[in-house]
Amino acid sequence: MFKFEKLNVWQKTIDLAIEMEDVVEGLPTKERYCLSDQLRRAILSISTNIAEGSGREGEKESKHFYNIAKGSVYESVSLLRVAMAKGYIGHEVYAEFYKQLEEIAKMLTGLLRK
Repeated sequence: MFKFEKLNVWQKTIDLAIEMEDVVEGLPTKERYCLSDQLRRAILSISTNIAEGSGREGEKESKHFYNIAKGSVYESVSLLRVAMAKGYIGHEVYAEFYKQLEEIAKMLTGLLRK
């Protein structure tokens, strides 16, 4: 088992990516190469940067990737806000993903403080 697979925050990001796929698939076709693609990449970036950071030898390098992951959390929140503002997702959907992303951000802050 790889180190990142033991991290609760990594598992939460995988679960989030699976849930987010339904949202992305539900966005209008005209958003396929813009908002949909950007949201998909931002969400996937969270888990991949956690994985990459956990595989680095130095603490400084690991934290660099955890910071990138945290930035992708913020990017995801911003993109979801745009999707809600355009009427593509409801407030309830936005609020649920916001809550999950906020929890992930806190967990990443914990990793960064280690």
